[in-house]
Amino acid sequence: MSKVKYYYDSETLSYRKIERKKGRKTGIFLLSFAGMILSGFLLMLVFLNLPSFETPKEKILQRELSNLELKLNLLNKKMADAEMVLNEVAERDNNLYRVYFEANPIPDEQRKAGFGGINRYRDLEGYDNSALIISSNKRLDVLTKQIVVQSRSLDEIALLAKEKEELLKSIPAIQPIKGKDLTRMASGYGYRSDPFTKVRKFHFGMDFTAPRGTPVYASGDGRVTRADNSAAGYGKHIRIEHGFGYQSLYAHLYKYKVKRGQKVKRGDLIGFVGSTGRSEAPHLHYEVFKDGARINPINFYYGNLSPEEFVALLKKSQQENESLD
Repeated sequence: MSKVKYYYDSETLSYRKIERKKGRKTGIFLLSFAGMILSGFLLMLVFLNLPSFETPKEKILQRELSNLELKLNLLNKKMADAEMVLNEVAERDNNLYRVYFEANPIPDEQRKAGFGGINRYRDLEGYDNSALIISSNKRLDVLTKQIVVQSRSLDEIALLAKEKEELLKSIPAIQPIKGKDLTRMASGYGYRSDPFTKVRKFHFGMDFTAPRGTPVYASGDGRVTRADNSAAGYGKHIRIEHGFGYQSLYAHLYKYKVKRGQKVKRGDLIGFVGSTGRSEAPHLHYEVFKDGARINPINFYYGNLSPEEFVALLKKSQQENESLD
């Protein structure tokens, strides 16, 4: 029950009852509600214009996030430098190393290929810096693959270089008798007159005239497969297996300095000039084989002849004369 209120009327000198006006309560309520709305709006404006308030923990996390973003950007710069260096290595690999060792270049599509299939980076989506993180991971994956491809290529080049070195050592590349010990180059590779039958036939080697007992040297690294006189016509002779399809033969020897199965190096003394077998005079009959077929030995004297000496020997070898065997 609401209290009845009175006021003192000075004119009548008595207390009179206060009468409440209709609608006043409603007006007060509406006015109060409007005040609250206005106050809330003003507070919202103030809050939006004030700098956001962060707790100490939030500040630490924000600093860590900024630091990680900075490190990620630095990592991208380092990857850019690594990509540049790797591209230069790949260019030298394709245009120099692989060309020299006769290997096919590796196409860019193979070197820089990405990774297909499922989305490898799905777990990195949904973050504030997802685009940067995904981009960095993709670059790192491609860079890693490039390094693997380049590493395998260099392994292949190292193997080819080793084989190339062995090949260069194995090719019969020197004249088997030193120039100062030669009397003359008697007969070359090609059609010659047989000294016994006088019939023109193909001569498959080169004849070097020299005194009996003149040293004969291995023309390339290899292993002696024969040192005997059991082959018809050759007399005492030596065969050396050089590898890579190459063989050399030294015939009509006076005696041997090596035996079957022995390994020799280019320039090693292997025997001495003689006139055994089907021979008309002391000389060395020398042959070179490639994959079982006889080839012209004149093409393999770059190891110990000057250009002038080679030209002179070439002219003599092309003269069609009588062979000594």
